[in-house]
Amino acid sequence: MMKKLFIAGHRGMVGSALLREAARCGSFDVLTATREALDLCDQAAVFAYLAEKQPEVVIIAAAKVGGIHANATYPAAFIYENLTIASNLVEGCRRAGVGRVLFLGSSCIYPKLAPQPMPEDCLLSGPLESSNEAYAIAKIAGLKLCQHYRAQYGLTYHSAMPTNLYGPGDNYHPENSHVIPALLRRFHEAARRGDASVTIWGTGTPRREFLHVDDLAKACFHLLALDNPPDWVNVGVGSDLTILELAALVGRTTGFGGAILTDPGKPDGTPRKLLDVARIHDTGWGPRVSLEAGLAAAYEDFKAAIASGEARL
Repeated sequence: MMKKLFIAGHRGMVGSALLREAARCGSFDVLTATREALDLCDQAAVFAYLAEKQPEVVIIAAAKVGGIHANATYPAAFIYENLTIASNLVEGCRRAGVGRVLFLGSSCIYPKLAPQPMPEDCLLSGPLESSNEAYAIAKIAGLKLCQHYRAQYGLTYHSAMPTNLYGPGDNYHPENSHVIPALLRRFHEAARRGDASVTIWGTGTPRREFLHVDDLAKACFHLLALDNPPDWVNVGVGSDLTILELAALVGRTTGFGGAILTDPGKPDGTPRKLLDVARIHDTGWGPRVSLEAGLAAAYEDFKAAIASGEARL
C-alpha cells in the first residue's frame, strides 16, 4: 500500500528533485501545497492542513535560502522564517500523528573552524561563520527539534545535512543565489558578450564541496527506508575544490575563454566546508553524479529555462 508523503517546499530545487525521485520510487502518494495555498509560517494553517491530510511521512525541504549576500542582508528574515517553518511543521506533525519526518538542514550548521572533513559530532563545538549565522542557527534548531521529539515522543523524526547543492531548477538571481548558479549565469553572460575577464568574489581560495540535487533526493529516500536512521547525518561527496578551480570549471562548461580575476575585498566566508560522509556511506548510500557531468547538465537546464522564460532570475 502506498504511503502518503507530504513534501514541504516542493517547488524549490530540492523539492522538485524529491518529487522526481518519489515518482521514480513509485511507492508514495505525494501531497504538495503551494505557498499561496499553505503559508508554512502560519501555525494554525499548518496544523489544520496536516490534521486534514494525515500524511504518514513528511519531508521538510521548505526554507528561505540564499548565498553570502542574501544571508548578510536579510539575517532577521532568514532566522525567523526558517525557525518558524521548522517549529510549525515538526509540532504540527506530532499533533497530526505523523510517524516519520525527515528535516533537511545544511552543512553551515557546523562551526566555522570545524575539523575537516566535518563529522556530525562537531556540532555546537565552536562559533559559527558570521555571514550565515542566522540561517545556521535556525537549521540547528530544526535538527534539535527532531532529535528531542524523537527522544521524548518515540517518533522517527530525523535530519539530513547536505553539503552545497546545485542542479535543475536552481535560483540564478545575480545577488541572492548560491555560488554555482551565480557563476553559471555570470560566465554564460560574459561568454555571450565576449568579455575579456570575469571577476569572482573573494580570494578564490576557500574550498567547497558540491552535491547534485538528484543525489540528495536519492539519499533522502534511502534514509526514509532505514528502520533506525541516525538522528542526523551528513550528505555529501567527500571531496572538494577551491572556488577558483570551480570558476575555471564553470568557465569551460559555458565556453568562456577570458581571464578569471578575484576580488579580495569581497568576503570569502568559511575557509573550508567538507563533510565527513562516513556515517551515511556506512548505511549503503553514495553519490553518483560527478561535478563535471552535473555542471554540464545544470548549464543545459539553465539555458533551457532562459529560453522558455522559466528561469528563476
